[in-house]
Amino acid sequence: MATEGKVDVPIQGNTDPYQGNREFRTLSGIPVREVYGVEDVGDAIIGEPGQYPFTRGIHPNMFRGRLWTMRQFAGFGTAEQTNQRFQYLLEQGQTGLSVAFDMPTLMGFDSDDSHSLGEVGREGVAIDTIEDMEQLFAEIPLDQVSTSMTINGPAPIVWAMYLVAAERQGVSWDKIRGTLQADILKEYIAQKEWVFPPRPSMRVITDMMTFATHQVPQWNSISISGYHIREAGATAAQELAFTLADGFAYVQAGIKAGLDVDAFAPRLSFFFNSHIDFFEEIAKFRAARRIWARHLKEKYGAKNPRSWMMRFHTQTAGCSLTAQQPENNIVRTAFEALAGVLGGTQSLHTNSMDEVLSLPTEKSVKIALRTQQIIAYETGVANTVDPLAGSYFVEAMTTRLEEEAEAYFQRIDEMGGVLEGIENGFFQREIAEASYRYQKELENHEQIMVGVNAFVEAETDRIPLLKIDPQVEPQQVARLRKFKQSRDLARVQARLNSLRLACQDPNAAIMPEIIEAVRAGATEGEIVQSMKDVFGGWRERPVF
Repeated sequence: MATEGKVDVPIQGNTDPYQGNREFRTLSGIPVREVYGVEDVGDAIIGEPGQYPFTRGIHPNMFRGRLWTMRQFAGFGTAEQTNQRFQYLLEQGQTGLSVAFDMPTLMGFDSDDSHSLGEVGREGVAIDTIEDMEQLFAEIPLDQVSTSMTINGPAPIVWAMYLVAAERQGVSWDKIRGTLQADILKEYIAQKEWVFPPRPSMRVITDMMTFATHQVPQWNSISISGYHIREAGATAAQELAFTLADGFAYVQAGIKAGLDVDAFAPRLSFFFNSHIDFFEEIAKFRAARRIWARHLKEKYGAKNPRSWMMRFHTQTAGCSLTAQQPENNIVRTAFEALAGVLGGTQSLHTNSMDEVLSLPTEKSVKIALRTQQIIAYETGVANTVDPLAGSYFVEAMTTRLEEEAEAYFQRIDEMGGVLEGIENGFFQREIAEASYRYQKELENHEQIMVGVNAFVEAETDRIPLLKIDPQVEPQQVARLRKFKQSRDLARVQARLNSLRLACQDPNAAIMPEIIEAVRAGATEGEIVQSMKDVFGGWRERPVF
């Protein structure tokens, strides 16, 4: 690494990595004083667990009543291979499923599309058809497991496939539980896996919220995601502010569509990153609950306490993992997971040590799961609720992050809202600048990553990696083509035409038409293209 003409040599051995020149700040740059006292807490609303504003957690007894859901993210190759990984994880004590889809599926392309070449099954499981979805959950009763699906642009299509798969298992929709990420706003802000332009996408999201409210009452129709915002380089305050701003935008969209806020808000969930700065992350989670509760009650008029409760999933920070000395990632993940637990998460994914290099092996994913189990059953941290409450430092940091988030909300409101901020590049610029600052701090040794810019070793440790069989792609393509040949093509075309008409009519419901297209045998790519015919695509404004 080099900066401003100076060659920067990574620090080796036992040398002090700060070289006697240290400023005490959080990872996000918030100054940290030597000692905190009662004067730093001020009027902080700590409250009681399970009571508004839920600073200390959404349940009175938290993990004494029920542990968080241990939900390891999994998906690679074909539906059959991922089903085998699901079965393995359930045997090892995992308590919820979380599906990782490959890049073509995330972008709305079928496996036989030219855009998919070389990517099928590489970063997740390939799902093109209802047949794939049925195989993915073969011998897994969908009324007995909670499933999370990380997909956004084509989310209504994959969800429709899941609903039809449940239907074919004989499971009614009111019995299935799970979460669809479907947070399209953060795609434009950070992850960049959109399919349609922002405004038509918001119409689709609102339609899904309405459908879930009336037809799938135990399903979380959106998991509002700060995880990818943080992975893109945002600070803790930015992750907190931008995620909740997205959440408020969905609430406003639901209300505008005529839904009672208390009819859908209890089924909105969140997804946060747990980064390596231990106390800052715990404070972030506590601040998030307090902000959400206050805004839902005071600004949006929610009367049901369940609408005020922020429920969230946590994943340890992928961007904190290093290719150098990869076994150190086990330690990083353990501390990040502990912060998620002490912050009051409802479910948790722990990253595997090899995820910076490949999809995880069975051994590494088992270590990651065992990390959660050790925290749950051996450390004692789940024995009492919010054990850090009243800490001068934690309470001061909670309030500081809340104040920074509120300042961002004001700026977003002044520019006209989240959609306007996306279209003018505000969020993208803020994250890019924060990411640049952090990289400069690494290069200047103001931030230390063990094994990267301090305590480096000449040789990188080699660990076994999962390799995807190159035959996965041709096999999936052959399976897809066989499926297409077996369909009633006239029926498929009729359902796709009906879907186009629904998209053209701003008052028409879209979800029922997507479900009918899936039942007829339409593929994900065909359904996406039919919607694109009406909604078009979108190109982001460059940010400099």
